[in-house]
Amino acid sequence: MLQISGLHKAFGAQTLFENVSFRLERGERVALVGPNGAGKTTLFSMILGEAEPDDGMVELEKNAKVGHLPQETAPVGDETVIEIASGVSPEHAALRKTIGDFEREGIENDEYHEAVARYTEIGGFEIEPRAKRILSGLSFRESDFDQPARTLSGGWIMRAHLARLLTAEPELLMLDEPTNHLDLESLQWFQNHLRGYRGSLLLISHDRAFLNDVISGILEVRHHRIHSYKGNYDAYLTESAARDAQQLAAHRSQERKIAQLERFVERFGAKATKAAQAKSKQKQIDRIERIDAPQTAEKTIHVKFPQPSPSGQKVITLDKLSFAYDTKPVYEGINFNVEKGDRTVLVGPNGAGKSTLLKLLAGVLTPTGGERILGHNTKVGYFSQNRIDMLDPQKTVLEEVQSIRRPVGEAMARTVLGSFLFRGDAVFKKVTVLSGGEKSRLGLVKLLLDPPNLLLMDEPTTHLDMASIDALVHALKNYQGTLIFISHDVYFIRNIARNVLRVSGGELTRFAGDYDYYLRKSGAEGERSGLTESGAMQDFRPSHDKANTKGNTAADTATAGFKSKEQKRAEAEQRRARAKIRAEVERLEQQICKLEEKQTQLSHELEDPLLYESDPGKVMELNRTVVANNDKLEELNEKWIKATERFEQE
Repeated sequence: MLQISGLHKAFGAQTLFENVSFRLERGERVALVGPNGAGKTTLFSMILGEAEPDDGMVELEKNAKVGHLPQETAPVGDETVIEIASGVSPEHAALRKTIGDFEREGIENDEYHEAVARYTEIGGFEIEPRAKRILSGLSFRESDFDQPARTLSGGWIMRAHLARLLTAEPELLMLDEPTNHLDLESLQWFQNHLRGYRGSLLLISHDRAFLNDVISGILEVRHHRIHSYKGNYDAYLTESAARDAQQLAAHRSQERKIAQLERFVERFGAKATKAAQAKSKQKQIDRIERIDAPQTAEKTIHVKFPQPSPSGQKVITLDKLSFAYDTKPVYEGINFNVEKGDRTVLVGPNGAGKSTLLKLLAGVLTPTGGERILGHNTKVGYFSQNRIDMLDPQKTVLEEVQSIRRPVGEAMARTVLGSFLFRGDAVFKKVTVLSGGEKSRLGLVKLLLDPPNLLLMDEPTTHLDMASIDALVHALKNYQGTLIFISHDVYFIRNIARNVLRVSGGELTRFAGDYDYYLRKSGAEGERSGLTESGAMQDFRPSHDKANTKGNTAADTATAGFKSKEQKRAEAEQRRARAKIRAEVERLEQQICKLEEKQTQLSHELEDPLLYESDPGKVMELNRTVVANNDKLEELNEKWIKATERFEQE
């Protein structure tokens, strides 16, 4: 399907790819992973022929159709949503538009009939029903189909273009961050659809749960090269760590051997009786094929963030609250209490009112009825895309971070900025030249460095790479305030949420457990089958004969987190086994460190030229000890590698 051979690409002094080769077979599902700026999107551009490599070949299978979804923007004119989704080729798009224009004006002339005939001939009327099913799966309503796409937000336009690609079913589907604009329910539908996709997939995504669900291989972009791994993302992490551990052990062992040979050459190279041996040792050194130390991926930076002042036990209350957009009611008389320390994720169909609820809690929207009551000492912070409007465009990134209410030092500011992709001289960029994603990340950094005790976050992981998501997870795990958030990143949700609030039909339903508990209790994994034909994005009007807030029943509460004795026993046994292996790994590491220190000490003793004249016997004894220690180190390193692999598998 796709063959890349000996590819080189650089921009000025910055090398992106150096002698890269890989092959993508028909039906393979592969993800490109690597830090932001590693060249993933540039590689996409070269495959698509939009950029030229400096050297090497990019070869696609002859006549293979390629579909591409860019990360941020896709073209849109006067087409309707269904015209975009049905426009699987330029001819399809042109004919569909011609037919639509005539039908809207009520004209049936020869040109109209010719367009209909040709559209029928190329299967256009078969494509349209498929496009509608896919649009519904991506949460479009039937009433949205004939809406001009330019009237939609950028995220919905991207969904329409994604629907076009899925309708066209190209042999190679290339998707750059396709989950950025999807809610949890449309994401679930999308994952199910991709599992049955017949073509080849090449993805860029920072959504670990999505990658684990969809892909069968990884292409890791690291330090100008591409390394291939089989399996999903979790398998890649395990195999990559094991490879690095093995390579590091081999590198250290070889370095010790080379150092020993070099010491011999240095000591005896000028001595007549040993010159021949020294020359032989030098040739041995020259013949050694060097094993490089592994170039490890960037590690997550764990920063100790400031903590907010404590709030009262009752953080915020919505009392019989109602809200409507013009004449369209969203909530009527809902009751909702937030307790200190809650970590709640809002879930539900797109258009159900999750973002509206977050804005009502933040005070961004004013209720049309009822009350929003803040608890004692509650300080609210709201993170959304609109938060970027609060940045000073004339300040640099570093100045903007240091302008918070409780300023931090430059070293701390730069460390945190680095973990959120502002590295090196990027901290001196003016806010006015930042992209939307960069401004969003900057707003996130400011919020974390001066946190409120009630933090409301709408899709905080958008525009973050995996290392930055880990940094955010670390910060929020240690956050001592109250958190309510919306996210489509299942990895992030599973790490942060302790309970779930489902928003649907103007009602709020609590689940007193984590996201997996919610899936089990609600049957959400199979929920797509119960959606209306037009999709999840329906008009939700609350029923007056129902309570607006549902709590868990006593049985639900009793079973929250319930585990059988067998489960508890198995988990305890697993913990004991893991602790035993961890202790073994630590014991081996201590032994290796002690032996390496001993080797260094022996090397210093052997470097004393007087020793060779005063006590040749001791020299021989020291050399024997060095050799024995080297053998012991190799044995310990081998044991350490195996113990580490067992620990990773537990």
